[in-house]
Amino acid sequence: MSIEEEVKEIIIEQLGIEEEDLSEAKSFVEDLNADSLDLTELIMTFEEKFGLEISEGEAEQLKTVGDVIKFVNKKKDES
Repeated sequence: MSIEEEVKEIIIEQLGIEEEDLSEAKSFVEDLNADSLDLTELIMTFEEKFGLEISEGEAEQLKTVGDVIKFVNKKKDES
């Protein structure tokens, strides 16, 4: 499974949305109605799943599904 698929699977599962409602352009807050608790749980799950550490500053930059996919890919390339 690709990083993109894994990221999307986590978001679908945690936010309880349909796969067809998810695209890389979707914003967590505006489009997917995620609140701060949802975002915190997503960040923790991404950290655990991909073996990453995501700082608070980095987390604040992750506004869309695509942002997370790019971020995880970049972190994986660096390690």
